Amino acid sequence: MKYVLMACGVAFFLLGFTVLKNNKKAGNNPSPVNDTIHFEGEGHFANMRQLTFGGDNAEAYFSFDGKYLIFQKTNPKEGILCDQIWMGKIPVTPGETFNPKLVSTGTGRTTCAFFYPDGKHILYGSTHLGSKECPPVPDRKKHGNKYIWPIYPSFDIFKADTSGKIVKQLTKTKGYDAEATISPKGDKIVFTSMRNGDLDLYTMDLDGKNVKQITFDLGYDGGAWFSPDGTQIIWRASRPKTPEEIKEYKDLLAENLVAPTNMEVWIANADGSNPKMLTNLEKANWAPNFTPDGNHFLFCSNHEYERGFPFNMYIANLDGSNIQKISRDKGFDAFPMFSPDGKRIVFSSNRNNGGTHDTNIFIADWVK
Repeated sequence: MKYVLMACGVAFFLLGFTVLKNNKKAGNNPSPVNDTIHFEGEGHFANMRQLTFGGDNAEAYFSFDGKYLIFQKTNPKEGILCDQIWMGKIPVTPGETFNPKLVSTGTGRTTCAFFYPDGKHILYGSTHLGSKECPPVPDRKKHGNKYIWPIYPSFDIFKADTSGKIVKQLTKTKGYDAEATISPKGDKIVFTSMRNGDLDLYTMDLDGKNVKQITFDLGYDGGAWFSPDGTQIIWRASRPKTPEEIKEYKDLLAENLVAPTNMEVWIANADGSNPKMLTNLEKANWAPNFTPDGNHFLFCSNHEYERGFPFNMYIANLDGSNIQKISRDKGFDAFPMFSPDGKRIVFSSNRNNGGTHDTNIFIADWVK
């Protein structure tokens, strides 16, 4: 049985699985492990806590002060038929609960939310100007049941305050504009756009001005993040090479679709110069971002598994060496982000979902 998790430019179709149970200890973590929450071998995690319970909750990212999370959520049982953006204060004490509030319009589909450095504003991609309804899911049977993702042309990027009021539409060009993040320097936004006919990275000022294209090779460039000092970017990219791959990519793109099953992690200067591929693992290597010290990067991958799942999280040196697996769920662990002080990590996972297809948000202390 399959389900869909839409998340910042990638739709993952994951198979249901049975949650295993044990009470062993994880790596060098001295605390007991309930592997519905914390798996054996996850020695970098301590004091794991589940923040959401039910539905598909993904892409939870810290505010610049580390006190809040913003994320996207779908839960038909709650009347949320496609992704909307939610924001909540991170619990500090064991008895405190996580009580997020809706900060997007509640219409259309949203994706890829991020805090502004001032803590008073957010940005996210949304299709609500195109239609208040959820955009249609593509007919995959038409494409041989291939793993494909829709590039909705009605996606634009919006700035809102933390009450949910939109204060500015940042992109207005025809075609897909989404997957935006903000430099810790507080001067630039990096995002993915199809305004030139291909899925490339662009930068712009925080007010949407001074737009500049920074990637130019054929293929899907997306999910970019700035380094802590704002001098570099890291992102996922597909690069069709053979005539057959190029034809398939262009044919799908003409239908506003992409099949991002083969992606690698890339790094470059913040202006796009000096691009380098960091992974060469094949399959889907994605959701990269920097550690707070700027010396390592996190990413997600299914490269260990012939069937294409599970997805787990990894950490590596900034040159791509010394790749270490940091999560062990049997289905899906993804979208890791460190708190600005590097003391905690947040991520989305299928763990502890009672055998359902739910994806929830988890936060843990980071053990070096």
